[in-house]
Amino acid sequence: MEPLSTLAFERAPVGLIYAEDRVIKLCNTRFSEMFGYRKAELEGHSLSKLYPSSDEFQRIGQIGVEKMRGLGRYADERIMRRKDESLFWCRVRGQSLAPQDPFAQSVWSFADISEKRPVTEMTRRERQVAKMLAEGLTSKEIARGLEISPRTVEVHRARLMDKFGARNGLELVAHLAGLPLGGTS
Repeated sequence: MEPLSTLAFERAPVGLIYAEDRVIKLCNTRFSEMFGYRKAELEGHSLSKLYPSSDEFQRIGQIGVEKMRGLGRYADERIMRRKDESLFWCRVRGQSLAPQDPFAQSVWSFADISEKRPVTEMTRRERQVAKMLAEGLTSKEIARGLEISPRTVEVHRARLMDKFGARNGLELVAHLAGLPLGGTS
């Protein structure tokens, strides 16, 4: 019989990986199924193949390493890419095993949340603005973070409102955050 730790890792209800310097060293079956790969196609490969773009891989990495330096852990919800190129929302949580060098050794969980949060076609910049809006940042803060003008942020916000059918900023943020709108639940 397999050791309990191996059994728990392999049969976890979420995708799990152990990574070194953002390279997948070990993953469970749920992780490989979620992304549509065989384990052998993932283990030993960079996590970059699971992001919508290399820019997003770099940007999220910069954000993650800064947060992990302070707390040793990081969590967010982001759009990821499957082997068939389809995009989906994923809840990601990570724990560094080496806080002085957060990505040297880390453990990550991935949960597919696309049923509750379907992907709406967005440009890379719209995804960046949407993520920052969902984090509660103002247009000025988003503009500074992305090094664009606040007016450009407003143009992206207007496009997002149209795509999501939102009537106001609060409704847009609720859509982006996957929150229920109206009614009781």
